[in-house]
Amino acid sequence: MIWIWIGLAGVVLLLLIVLAAWLLLVRHDFVPEAVARFRLNRPNLEQGYFEAASASGKPRGLRWKAVEWTPGVEFGRERKTGRLAALVGVTIQFEAIEGGDMEGVAAVSNLRNASAVFFYHQRQWHTTGMTIFNLNPDEALRHFKNQYEPVPVRGS
Repeated sequence: MIWIWIGLAGVVLLLLIVLAAWLLLVRHDFVPEAVARFRLNRPNLEQGYFEAASASGKPRGLRWKAVEWTPGVEFGRERKTGRLAALVGVTIQFEAIEGGDMEGVAAVSNLRNASAVFFYHQRQWHTTGMTIFNLNPDEALRHFKNQYEPVPVRGS
């Protein structure tokens, strides 16, 4: 009787090893496709980011005036979910909303360095306008190293 339990445990262990190997392969297979989709759709993604960020109401009292994009992109993977993220360096220009708290503040016209964030979900890139201020993409990945692991990609 004990040999049946040992054999069953061996089969279960083997199935778990095969499943883990398969998940690792599948998890990494989508990266080249995701990168290609990002590069192909980047102009639309940039426009969607600007629209979403502008509509967010953040920072309070400021209106998004313009975004200048850097050519590179850094990719990272969420450690908990495996979800792929793309971070692109941006320089943002704001203007004060008339009658708001920031009207008359000289620093409003200062350009802001930041990273625009995009997420890959169901074979499509999405953005909510999430912005990581004061950090370039590589700095953001290092700063949030507990949440994200860098994903090296050729030509990014």
